Amino acid sequence: MTHRHGGALARQRRRILLLAAAAAVALAVLLAFGLGAGEVPVPPLDALRALVGVGDTADVMLVQDLRAPRAVAAIVAGAGLAVAGAVMQRVLRNPLASPDVVGVTGGASLGAVAVLATGAPAALTPAGALGGGMLAALLLAALSWRGGVTVTRIVLVGLAVQQGLAAVVNLFIVRFPAELAADALQWTTGSVYGRTWTETGTGGALVLAGIVLALAGHRRIAVLDLGDESAGGLGLAPNAARLQLLLLAVLLASVAAALTGPVGFVALAVPHVVRFLAGPPTAGSLILAALTGAVLLLASDLVVLHLLPVHGLPVGVVTATLGAPWLLALMLRQLKPATAGSTTR
Repeated sequence: MTHRHGGALARQRRRILLLAAAAAVALAVLLAFGLGAGEVPVPPLDALRALVGVGDTADVMLVQDLRAPRAVAAIVAGAGLAVAGAVMQRVLRNPLASPDVVGVTGGASLGAVAVLATGAPAALTPAGALGGGMLAALLLAALSWRGGVTVTRIVLVGLAVQQGLAAVVNLFIVRFPAELAADALQWTTGSVYGRTWTETGTGGALVLAGIVLALAGHRRIAVLDLGDESAGGLGLAPNAARLQLLLLAVLLASVAAALTGPVGFVALAVPHVVRFLAGPPTAGSLILAALTGAVLLLASDLVVLHLLPVHGLPVGVVTATLGAPWLLALMLRQLKPATAGSTTR
């Protein structure tokens, strides 16, 4: 039995390694295409060389100053959202749990729009989004912890928080002067337009640190999977560990939302896709989730830029179009045991 179990683990590791390699290659291909495509085309290999400052001076300036920050922002945000969703779903033991469902990205949207409403410099908008995401998480915690915590309660309260924050954002936009409404709109649907290296570099460093912490905390996640009693017997304080891991997921999602606004679907769906392809979650599947999220968001942005007939659409339109039926299918699947008469926690 032990030999069979070890063989299964080895096969899963090989599968994850192959899938991660395929995702990395796909990401490199998409990045080369994204950096090279546009009104002034640059061959893909030349675009990758220009990214590191090699080649024609005009190509280097075009790629590094205009195209690369947007593409890298999509990669960073996609990776952060996917890992945040994977951690949140496992800690809460609910496939519907994700930052865009429980209100975190809605809070980020409100924070960004509030900064715009005050007339503050646009450079402070990502900081407002990060603060808004954290405040939404605190609001979720305060409302969920009251009267006892269950994963179902957290998801339901999160949905209510998300809708309430969306209503406040819409009120801001209605009251905005016309010249600010367009800037505010991208923070209600999600967009990587206009990102700078300062924002992308800071966000990238924070997301990378968050992913490293998630990998370091994977053992605690695995212990929590055994149940609170078993986790306590193994020396882990389950409530404290759960709170720390959820805070990490919120930080990752808030940083990603500070770059892109409230992009939906990525955090919700990518963990499910990874489980379907790679099997039970492991530390390696977190890396695969990060790569898959990066591929998904970058591909969605390239669809917006080069395939859709309407120019200027935010990337959140594409991910939301994919995400709406996915969320409905997950909710119907969750309701099946209840209609069959079984109880859920």
